Amino acid sequence: MLVWKSFLIAFSVLLPLINPLGSALVFLGLAGEAPPAVYRSLARKIAINNIIFLAIIELLGTAILNFFGISLPIVQLSGGIVIAAMGWSVLNERDARAIIKNKEEESEVRAETRKQYLEQEAFYPFTFPVTSGPGTLVALLTLTAHISNRDISRDVQAHIGVFLAVVALSVLVYFCYAYAPKITKIISPSTAHGILRVVAFILLCIGTQIAWNGLAVLIATVLRP
Repeated sequence: MLVWKSFLIAFSVLLPLINPLGSALVFLGLAGEAPPAVYRSLARKIAINNIIFLAIIELLGTAILNFFGISLPIVQLSGGIVIAAMGWSVLNERDARAIIKNKEEESEVRAETRKQYLEQEAFYPFTFPVTSGPGTLVALLTLTAHISNRDISRDVQAHIGVFLAVVALSVLVYFCYAYAPKITKIISPSTAHGILRVVAFILLCIGTQIAWNGLAVLIATVLRP
């Protein structure tokens, strides 16, 4: 069945890019200390945002890029820079989490302010680019271009399969993000701190790699005789 085939292809392609478990560690490092209820609420918003965001990219992504005259290499270059910048900021946030924690313990008002602040970041940077970055967008655009064909019935079935894969991955994102503190709870604070730094460094490298992939294509285009 075409729906099932498209689902398996899309799921296998997008899983390592979205990487719910790995992204949850980055999410935990950016969100800092917060009550479990805040993590669950924020994870739900991110999962819903991710479904809507990727569904729009699946249906209209190519048309949007063509309308603004934006090429895929430019998306890679710009998005890679954003991801690298986020990884760099996490690497250099040594005492910020402790400061936030102390402030939260001072009053419930500050805790509520912290919750509102995190919810404002539900789309950027938590949905994009932490959960679904430029690599995910480029892969999704490439995938939808690959599955599209002249038969409308088959085209619809293929897109349904891709959408179901996005939903399944977003559900995984919800559980990994909602219980991110519990995932690292069995690990000592110093070890968790070290893991977050390693993940931040990997995020920096991923961003640099994505940016370089886009830049390499652009350089090759300029140098082409």
